[in-house]
Amino acid sequence: MSPRDDIPDLRGLDGEGSVQVHLDEGVKIEGAKVFSVYGKGGIGKSTTSSNLSAAFSMMGKRVLQIGCDPKHDSTFTLTGRLQATVIDILKEVDFHAEELRPEDYVAEGWNGVKCVEAGGPPAGTGCGGYVVGQTVKLLKQHHLLEDTDVVIFDVLGDVVCGGFAAPLQHADRAVIVTANDFDSIYAMNRIIAAVQAKSGNYKVRLAGCVANRSRETNEVDRYCEKVGFNRLAHMPDIDAIRRSRLKKKTLFEMDDEEDIVVARAEYMRLADTLWRSVNGAGSSPHPLPDREIFELLGFD
Repeated sequence: MSPRDDIPDLRGLDGEGSVQVHLDEGVKIEGAKVFSVYGKGGIGKSTTSSNLSAAFSMMGKRVLQIGCDPKHDSTFTLTGRLQATVIDILKEVDFHAEELRPEDYVAEGWNGVKCVEAGGPPAGTGCGGYVVGQTVKLLKQHHLLEDTDVVIFDVLGDVVCGGFAAPLQHADRAVIVTANDFDSIYAMNRIIAAVQAKSGNYKVRLAGCVANRSRETNEVDRYCEKVGFNRLAHMPDIDAIRRSRLKKKTLFEMDDEEDIVVARAEYMRLADTLWRSVNGAGSSPHPLPDREIFELLGFD
């Protein structure tokens, strides 16, 4: 008997070539519009997610942001602090989820945004996909998704694993944060391929990308034109964003300086674009093979 004989054939259940567990129908997010934010590690996903949550709340939407990174810093500009993670709180009650109350793991952030940090297992000891699944299950058990219009998953870096992929099982649209440089665009190219693999079995579609921390957008735009992708917004590399992180605030809480007002307006425009995008077909770019992306962006 081969040691692989007892591995079930899961091809096609969760994206081409995937052997991840198929989504339990009982933990689907229903009623809310769901967005997953992706990008290269350190590219500004949490800043983008938190300001986007704030923008949706300014539109009168009831918003829930779920941080999916062991660093658990996704929501600290909304709440002003690092909060405990779902996985750590579950450990405290020996994984008896029935002992938890919503206030044990959900914090209210700026302008009423509900904030959850899923957290993750210690390095090398488990899969982030399990943590995302347990978090959504808890939210459903406590009926917290019934009073929510928008859910934003702020997902860990560009490692295409279970923790990366689990939010795609719930999302309507995936948004990629990039910068105007080769490494960020290379990561975006891989993320596009991963999202499209999921889209064969789930409702998720690509919305487009946000050029972040970049004075120019020429390289991002060149890539998007080549593969048929959409740049949805441009957030310049302004000092106000750095200062907002230091002050543990979103841009919407900062003083009305000129660059802050401009950035807020761009986030409001992005939120409106994403809200309306769910009613459309989504973007269907054609990611490039590694050699082609190097030839497009890597060399003169």
